[in-house]
Amino acid sequence: MTDLEKGPLGLRSARGARERILGATQQLFPDKGINSTGVDQLCAVAGVSKRTLYQHFSGKDELIAEYLRRFDPDVLPEVFDRTDLSPRERLLAVFDIHSPLCPFIGASVELQDPGHPARLFARDYKQAFAGRLSDTAREAGADDPDQLGEQLALLLDGASARSRVLDADAFATAAVIAAVLVEHAIPNQQRVSDQGRTERPPKQDASLQL
Repeated sequence: MTDLEKGPLGLRSARGARERILGATQQLFPDKGINSTGVDQLCAVAGVSKRTLYQHFSGKDELIAEYLRRFDPDVLPEVFDRTDLSPRERLLAVFDIHSPLCPFIGASVELQDPGHPARLFARDYKQAFAGRLSDTAREAGADDPDQLGEQLALLLDGASARSRVLDADAFATAAVIAAVLVEHAIPNQQRVSDQGRTERPPKQDASLQL
């Protein structure tokens, strides 16, 4: 009889085992790498048997994909969903929140198969992230919001990778570059106030025009 067949207690135990397994991935994958971490290590840290692990996940590939899904499922709501910041400010606030190495970049570097479920999820996440940047740029009045969103996404990913390679913070420099990009992408007449209202210059009296 499996844990799932033992009623409510068994279901709680099963859910607990699943969370411990995912907790083990969060502990081991960033420090040791995905490819260097074996199923035996994951089971040892999670305190489960291989049989239990395979009851919850079809294999390591599915486990890696679920590991990534635990990161930022709503795409940085702590920045993009803030109502106390103007759209311009939200675009720049993205550069205040960062990790030593983006887990989606790290996983994509380690996993060679472009069709790997974790690679596919990482691609979808990065596209969604750029999409949220573009939507915010559009709200801010950017001339080409999709281009600005891609530029900021590329800058952020570059800062993440460079920080890892140099073992130094590259986000401060990236934030300065981001401010320049935003300044040039949003025309003066489209400046957005802190309340999110578009500020436009007053119309001139036709009699005063030459």
